[in-house]
Amino acid sequence: MVRDERKQRLIKWLSGVLLTDDFSCEPASSDASFRRYFRVKCQAQSFVVMDAPPAQEDCTSFIMIAEVLRENGIYAPEIFYKSLEEGFLVLSDLGTDSYLDKLNEMSVNGLYQDAATVLHKMHALALKELSIPHYDSQLLHKEMGLFDEWFISQLLSVELSSEDKKTLVTVKNALTGSALEQPQVFVHRDYHSRNLMVTQKNNPGVIDFQDAVVGPISYDLVSLYRDCYINWPDEKIYAWLDAFLQQRKQRGCSDDFDSLRFYQWFDWMGVQRHMKAVGIFSRLLLRDGKKGYLKDIPRTLAYITRVCSRYETLKPLADLINKYQLMKRFTTLQQEREEA
Repeated sequence: MVRDERKQRLIKWLSGVLLTDDFSCEPASSDASFRRYFRVKCQAQSFVVMDAPPAQEDCTSFIMIAEVLRENGIYAPEIFYKSLEEGFLVLSDLGTDSYLDKLNEMSVNGLYQDAATVLHKMHALALKELSIPHYDSQLLHKEMGLFDEWFISQLLSVELSSEDKKTLVTVKNALTGSALEQPQVFVHRDYHSRNLMVTQKNNPGVIDFQDAVVGPISYDLVSLYRDCYINWPDEKIYAWLDAFLQQRKQRGCSDDFDSLRFYQWFDWMGVQRHMKAVGIFSRLLLRDGKKGYLKDIPRTLAYITRVCSRYETLKPLADLINKYQLMKRFTTLQQEREEA
């Protein structure tokens, strides 16, 4: 009922800004927040309209970042009309083909090269001109806390021993230290295949950037290459990282780290991000009734255990996951849900 009422308000508002009632307004997509999107067609033009309820979402960051990205040659949506009071934005339509729709063995190198080029532009943004928060220790720990709160405790109903809770804190501290010691750059924070649109010009179109922060250089690379929604072999991933570092040199960046250190930053950043993602996927089911992300938990949890097994400092987290049989418990839970 609430959503129906908001849609009616949206249609009324659109009639005012478009100066006509002759348009269609159909669902385009929703995401893991309270936002949803409509595709509006009016007089042979197509727009995407964001519905972001002001009580839960603030459009201010989206508007500011969209402007900065576009000014720096990044293909973000143009904003034609806005109402911060209502939480409505009329945006340019970047199409319906996401990277996730188009990625395959033949297309991946070209598409990822385009995405890496955009990351270089993002990393070159002047941070002092951006009013965005920092990815500090508090935020990093808060995100990792979603893993034990929503996945281990609430979804799987597992109670960790006091010793294992301490182990988890130790691993989180190590991951946080690794994130904070990296060069700090503009971080999109959800730079993955569902938020990159395949476009004919200036590929890719970049969306869902409103939660951007100043943070670790490896973060968006992890989102891209160790995507929660699609899996690639490690040999491909490290080759893409090598190419990325070589491109930084060609762009005049004087890095004081070598490739091995960068690989470790990347791997450890992935563990932090994937702990957060598993927690968020669990919360989306339990709190918001969104079950579509459950299928992505096994892939994401496997990233965590595989990477942690390679590093002595992180191995206790892999051991904890195996000790409590978290993957097996989740698989059983998923099967039970499908059979119910």
